[in-house]
Amino acid sequence: MSARIGVRREDKSRWERRVPVTPEDARELKQKHGIEVYVQPSPIRVFSEEEFVQAGAVVQEDLSTCPAVFAVKEMPLDFFEPGKTYVFFAHVIKGQSYNMPMLQRMLELGCTLIDYEKVTDERGRRLIFFGRHAGLAGMIESLWALGQRLDWEGISTPFNQIRHAYEYKDLAEAEEAISRVGERLQSEGLPESVVPLICGVAGYGNVARGVWQILDPLPIEEISPDEIAPLVEANADRNPGADRNPGADRNPGKDGAANVIYKVVFKEEHTVEPISPEGQFELQDYYDHPEKYRGTFETYVPYLTMIVNCIYWEEKYPRLVTKQYLKQLYGAGKPRLRVIGDISCDIEGAIECTVRSTEIDEPVFVYNPFTGETTDGYEGEGPVVMAVDILPSELPREASVDFSGVLKAFVPAIATADFSVPFEQLALPPEIKRAVIAYQGELTPDYRYIEQFLGS
Repeated sequence: MSARIGVRREDKSRWERRVPVTPEDARELKQKHGIEVYVQPSPIRVFSEEEFVQAGAVVQEDLSTCPAVFAVKEMPLDFFEPGKTYVFFAHVIKGQSYNMPMLQRMLELGCTLIDYEKVTDERGRRLIFFGRHAGLAGMIESLWALGQRLDWEGISTPFNQIRHAYEYKDLAEAEEAISRVGERLQSEGLPESVVPLICGVAGYGNVARGVWQILDPLPIEEISPDEIAPLVEANADRNPGADRNPGADRNPGKDGAANVIYKVVFKEEHTVEPISPEGQFELQDYYDHPEKYRGTFETYVPYLTMIVNCIYWEEKYPRLVTKQYLKQLYGAGKPRLRVIGDISCDIEGAIECTVRSTEIDEPVFVYNPFTGETTDGYEGEGPVVMAVDILPSELPREASVDFSGVLKAFVPAIATADFSVPFEQLALPPEIKRAVIAYQGELTPDYRYIEQFLGS
């Protein structure tokens, strides 16, 4: 029997339309490597069943003859079969409680789990990801949220012309729409009450690159974190009656309103500092000993109109924004901050007020810093929080093409590997072998720490 792989339908969310392997790459796997691709039917997948059939794939419900099954998101407990290999975003490496029953089931059945998130090069850099598309969609949604929030406040801006990312035919159409907004900003400027408009982007990896791509068509001026406070204070001094939101004289537009958006990129050196007065910031030391550092990002927050969070975060790291700080900020009067685009979307993580995730068709809520309650939409007291946890699904075709284009190089090795040998003898590319979380029903050496989260 020729090598074959299965592609499971996505059903964790009605919005999940991505695929790990596109029809075109399925065609290449068959023609170049003799690998048959079996695809479960799906009513919502962005690629039609006909596209897969024309590419030479087999569309059928039964994947039982496929030793390895690929998906994007987690799979239900009753889907796993004994001894098989499953490749997907498992979300278990932090001991996520909601996925421990799934992992336990896979171990009980003697399954092998390969997690895309841990497919890395020798320096630990991720190789297969949707991060850039999360940034693309997340920034579109954050700009949409800004436009809606300002409208609700009675402040009309060109941002109110932006639609949800999923409402555009494709990325090109979305970028064209953003470009038109940029043209209006340059010609019309922004109302005095919201300038200087400052967008703070925390992070500088793949997610942030997607964010920057959406910001690029806008009239952007990049400044350093150190320039934020002087910029706001100088403008406040020139316009003392503008509630510390004055027009930016450096970039006057029509009627004196500013026609520029200030972009600020925050790296680790800007968001934390050593607790010890004698300490010096060192990036590797921070990664190795985060307990020696405290957060400093909140010192910038009073000057920001938007926060866009793109960082990787774990409990051991300081938060960017805490609930307690937001209570202080809003208790001191109406702040400049309108929107937090939490693209990373760690629940009560780096952005502690991200107390829940949101759906694509209802992407935002308002967090009340005094009660801790949330209200769907963009109306009310507190920051508007965008917390969609499957943002790349808003650009499903482009995201799938990019993802599959990288994954296909590793598929032949997975499809033809002998998963019956001891783990030490398993012949997989090192990039993939690093991502083997479980093998033959046992956690592999690098991931045995997860046992503590599995319970008794």
